Amino acid sequence: SGPGSYTVGTMSERFDCHYCRDPLQGKKYVQKEGRHCCVKCFEKFCANTCIECKKPIGADSKELHFKNRYWHDNCFRCVKCYTSLVNEPFMLRENNKVWCSNCTATEDAPRCKGCFKPIIAGDQNVEYKKMVWHKDCFTCSQCNKVIGSGSFFPKGDDFYCVSCHEHKFAKTCAKCKNPITSGGLTYQEQPWHSECFICSNCKKQLGGKRFTAVEDQFYCVDCYKECVAKKCAGCKNPITAGFGRGTSVVNYEDESWHDYCFKCTKCARGLANKRFVCHNGKIYCADCPKRL
Repeated sequence: SGPGSYTVGTMSERFDCHYCRDPLQGKKYVQKEGRHCCVKCFEKFCANTCIECKKPIGADSKELHFKNRYWHDNCFRCVKCYTSLVNEPFMLRENNKVWCSNCTATEDAPRCKGCFKPIIAGDQNVEYKKMVWHKDCFTCSQCNKVIGSGSFFPKGDDFYCVSCHEHKFAKTCAKCKNPITSGGLTYQEQPWHSECFICSNCKKQLGGKRFTAVEDQFYCVDCYKECVAKKCAGCKNPITAGFGRGTSVVNYEDESWHDYCFKCTKCARGLANKRFVCHNGKIYCADCPKRL
């Protein structure tokens, strides 16, 4: 028996109730702290108050106590699931409420940011910047499909699967019009996939290489010389403006020359930007035809 304990019995001797002075012989009585009293006075003056229902715990009731707190045995239940905790593990929490171990674990568990329900041991979950979700609650803000443990892109308070992020935020290739998810390059302020920015003839990628743009087509140096550039009527080599020597072109009728190849057939004097004479399909300076 601990402090404040009492015994209940039936009086066989001549004793009066300590409080109301009624005779106790032959009646049920309570003895507490050396005093004898009737059941009615015990409940009125001596009984402990149940911390749950706030009513006295009478002599006929079973009493439970913990840390100077008292309960009727049928009041000692989990505040959440109402399971009786007599002879069961429990925890006394705020407001003097008792909890079973299962409800305690659930209450203390982190809450899913998606469904706001607890994430308990064994649940598959996703964590990101101190936030946590059930795996099936971590969904794309655009298509609502489950991202789970897959790749995702955060944008403010939203999260996007790879596909939705591509279509919503990624740059679009100027050629194929599909999103550019990584790498790529820029030409004339337009984005391109590296694999889309290629030579129109040989299909080699042009990123980081020298090339020539002809209208909407792009050519590497070799293909431009071979397929696109005009051939010099003098040296018969391609006229590739911008590549090496010979950036100026001389055009006459349907033929073209490097500026350094446009010279007198007889004296080899350069004729670019000078007077010349065409005789029998050949180019001469103004003086040499007189000597022919």
